[in-house]
Amino acid sequence: MLSRVANSIYWMCRYIERAENVARFISVNLNLFLDIPSEKGKHWEPVVMTTGDQALFEKNYPDYDKEQVIRFLTFDRSYPNAILTCLAAARENARTIREIISSEMWEHLNNFYLELADKGSPDFALTDPHRFFKIIQMRSHLFTGLMDCTMSHGEAWNFARIGMMLERADKTSRILDVKYFMLLPNADMVNTPFDNIQWSAVLKSASALEMFRKQYHQVTPRNVAEFLIFDDAFPRSISHCVSKAKICLGRINGSSSSLPYNAAEKQLGRLEADLTYTDIDEVIDQGMHEYLDSLQTYLNRVDLAIGTTFFNIQHTAEAMDSQQQQSNG
Repeated sequence: MLSRVANSIYWMCRYIERAENVARFISVNLNLFLDIPSEKGKHWEPVVMTTGDQALFEKNYPDYDKEQVIRFLTFDRSYPNAILTCLAAARENARTIREIISSEMWEHLNNFYLELADKGSPDFALTDPHRFFKIIQMRSHLFTGLMDCTMSHGEAWNFARIGMMLERADKTSRILDVKYFMLLPNADMVNTPFDNIQWSAVLKSASALEMFRKQYHQVTPRNVAEFLIFDDAFPRSISHCVSKAKICLGRINGSSSSLPYNAAEKQLGRLEADLTYTDIDEVIDQGMHEYLDSLQTYLNRVDLAIGTTFFNIQHTAEAMDSQQQQSNG
């Protein structure tokens, strides 16, 4: 497969996954705002913090209120990780590889972008945000379903899955990192209704609340972190995403031994081993933020190794910084 094609399909799926995650974060925050009225901006600043782009927001917007955060995260074309910008990038990548993906995938993604780019979309998002962001999530799920059902599960499909899994792992780590830091309760807040609502919102951000309740009786920071990091069976846990990405990478490499075939497989294998042989007690002893920060750094290393190995991208120091910012999004 041409490196250009592999790069396009990898980033097409990363951008779709990124757009879906941003929509999910906003949707959950809207519901949280109904449950816990608070000071202006208190609920909306963490959503921007999750992206790591507070500086860019504060440069262009005066307050962390609902309307401005929604406009920034959804429609601001000058912001590279806005939902509309991500869909535009995914559509452009898909356009260049139309002979590789199915016609159903292209038609759906093209219509998805055109619907969001319609001049009436900002008003729809502000007047009925719950419905608007649910539609974005469902459109993203439909694209994933079309990819699985209408595309041969060969090299191209495996590159698509790797992009999706790495992006999902990164976003799960970021929402957990920000929320853990901001919501870690004072002693007098433990097990209060406020505490439970906030941590339930963290699980909802990863569509994990129902599956979490099947396994744990109590919503606590420790249980939430353990589930979202280490639960191999849950499709949005970091461990599950890394494991699936490694399987897809092994298929592409055609590696039959346990030894890594190239730098990308070596980096991903190290990350999988770390997740396998680490438990939640070690994470808490090390510090949740410190652990998640190192995890995000390692995910960036995997992304860089994939670019060097398969996409013929030679990373200078400046290019590595740029690629890391793109992956951080």
